[in-house]
Amino acid sequence: MILKGLTVLVLLQLLGNVLNLTLLPMLPGPIIGLLLLFGWLLIRGGISEPVEQAASGLLQYLPMLLVVPAAGIMASGEMLLNDLPAIAAALVLSLVVTVPLCGWLMQRMIRHVEARRRDDP
Repeated sequence: MILKGLTVLVLLQLLGNVLNLTLLPMLPGPIIGLLLLFGWLLIRGGISEPVEQAASGLLQYLPMLLVVPAAGIMASGEMLLNDLPAIAAALVLSLVVTVPLCGWLMQRMIRHVEARRRDDP
């Protein structure tokens, strides 16, 4: 059962890599694969049992994926300190832009949902 779920996940990632190489070089293949997985789950209307089991099995190893970036940060600490003003400016700017944008989008979504509820009997 888990093998079937892993096969689906790997095939979607491989398809994402193929699309990356042929049509969408600006997006990484795994991101395209995740979008394909999202679309597949929307079409199906839910998560199948094999995919859920495979994802649950992989989820326990998620912290291991953070070891490499953490080691890179520790090894490149001096370079990061040299670029600290630019990094801080980018973080503050992204915060100043995304927080109001998310609030505005949420208000629009709430109004949209309320309007649909009023229109539907």
